[in-house]
Amino acid sequence: MKSLFTRTALIALLVWAAPTANAQDDAAKDIVDIAVEAGTFNTLVAAVTAADLVDVLKGEGPFTVFAPTDEAFAALPEGTVENLLKPENKDQLVAVLTYHVVPGRVMAADVVTLTEAATVQGSTVDISVEDGAVKVDNATVVATDIKASNGVIHVIDAVILP
Repeated sequence: MKSLFTRTALIALLVWAAPTANAQDDAAKDIVDIAVEAGTFNTLVAAVTAADLVDVLKGEGPFTVFAPTDEAFAALPEGTVENLLKPENKDQLVAVLTYHVVPGRVMAADVVTLTEAATVQGSTVDISVEDGAVKVDNATVVATDIKASNGVIHVIDAVILP
């Protein structure tokens, strides 16, 4: 009973903490368009462009993207982003970015029931609930269920690495 109560409370918290209704009603736009328009994913968009993944993430999907904010990228060691964006490191960049993508549309209510998820990169991410917060590897989910025409975005506060 306590477990059911904890999960219900967590789901309620995730729904309450989700972005504004306008962002959630943007389901006519794809994942890339939403990321560009948000203004808080500029580094992610630049990385997706450098990795030639724009067409993929504008594709039919569905995809679940755990999207790190610009602040999350800024928290990486100095020079990391610049190094990843170099053409000679494209394979490594693709691996990092596709590690943030799970096939299918996994909504917040589903995420909290998982302990791991297979990524497009080929590895799995660990999913846990700690102190009422959902964690994906070392990142905390800070906003959920941003619906897109080809999937869903969950915002995370750190870049996760395969």
